Amino acid sequence: MKSNSNPSGAAGRQRRGAWCAGRRLAVLLGALAAPVAPAPVHAAPSSLLPPEVAKAGKITFCSFVDLPPVEFMDASEKPVGSDVELAQGIASRLGVAAEFNNMPFAGLIPALLAGHCDAIISQLFIKPPREKVINFIPYMYSHEVILLKKGTTGIDSLADLSGKKVAAVTGTTATNLLEDENAELKAAGKPLIDMVMFPESTPALQQLQFGQVAAYGIAFEAAAYYAHKEPELFVTGGKPYYKILTGIGMRKDETQLQQAMATAFAQMRKDGSYHQIMVKWDIEQDELPQDQ
Repeated sequence: MKSNSNPSGAAGRQRRGAWCAGRRLAVLLGALAAPVAPAPVHAAPSSLLPPEVAKAGKITFCSFVDLPPVEFMDASEKPVGSDVELAQGIASRLGVAAEFNNMPFAGLIPALLAGHCDAIISQLFIKPPREKVINFIPYMYSHEVILLKKGTTGIDSLADLSGKKVAAVTGTTATNLLEDENAELKAAGKPLIDMVMFPESTPALQQLQFGQVAAYGIAFEAAAYYAHKEPELFVTGGKPYYKILTGIGMRKDETQLQQAMATAFAQMRKDGSYHQIMVKWDIEQDELPQDQ
């Protein structure tokens, strides 16, 4: 939001404060960049891969690299996170590199279907509408929660957001859950949630920090990360209210590649490297059970 007031006055100081805070969040989240350089290869080439992928020497993943702790850019604009390490581990076991094609979340499935990448790894929830157009390799569970500005009280559930402005990232499950809640609020004759959509997390967090929205609908894993890294700014509101299986997205005609990647992931589960990644990024509660 822009101000028409004299920048040398209080409004100017507020704008400069917002800019500085925005810089802090930018350092925390990292700048978006695409494509990202491939990860190093640590294994011999595998005959499991389709010939064209083996020849290219890489698996290209479409990813929204703005979802810490699963994927985000560090201060040096290098992709890091649990999804990044998982993708690199899978690719390495197949004798190729992992490359990340960074893009808005809403564009992930269209980009995959258009052939701009070989797979999606971006905390993509496995939902029936998505299963109609792509296949999945399940690799974790995910949860949803409400992120609040520190000091906010009286918001513990989606129903408590009635009549309030709430941020969400376009194309995420949070938008669907907020829409479902609005249907219930409408039926009950209560004020609707005013959804404010953003293409990525950084502006949503800034709007939350400065009180322009009352809450931010977001994955629990990301909310916990922000609340841990910036405890003076953010807190989670209530307990996670949604749980869903999450997977690597694949085109339906890429059965050979899907089988190869599923085999590599199974190896990671067996040798303990998958568990180590989940523990490292403090999301072991989302780990697939051994019998699944």
